[in-house]
Amino acid sequence: QVQLVESGGGLVQAGGSLRLSCAASGRTFSKHDMGWFRQAPGKEREFVAAISSIGSSTAYVNSVKGRFTISRDNANNMLYLQMSTLKPDDTAVYYCVAAKAAAFPSSDESRYDYWGQGTQVTVSS
Repeated sequence: QVQLVESGGGLVQAGGSLRLSCAASGRTFSKHDMGWFRQAPGKEREFVAAISSIGSSTAYVNSVKGRFTISRDNANNMLYLQMSTLKPDDTAVYYCVAAKAAAFPSSDESRYDYWGQGTQVTVSS
């Protein structure tokens, strides 16, 4: 069992930056492919980024490529999402996710078994 707790969300002006963090419990963190999803008001949840279990490979949705960076620290059971050049369209609740079985680079949310409670990111224009 893996428990995930996100932090780092908040209100930022367009063009600004935020770093989201996700703290994971358990001793198997380094075995899980992980990622970030987001859900904006009135919209379906969407894939944002994924990272392989050892952090050697990453994948992004086209709309955040070049602006967001996913990374992980397996020694400390942490997942990060560095977000730069934020846009109002990035406003959403962001969720940290982990997969039991190999899932990278899947954008299918059903491949991810563990979800955090979410953290709100609001980008003002």
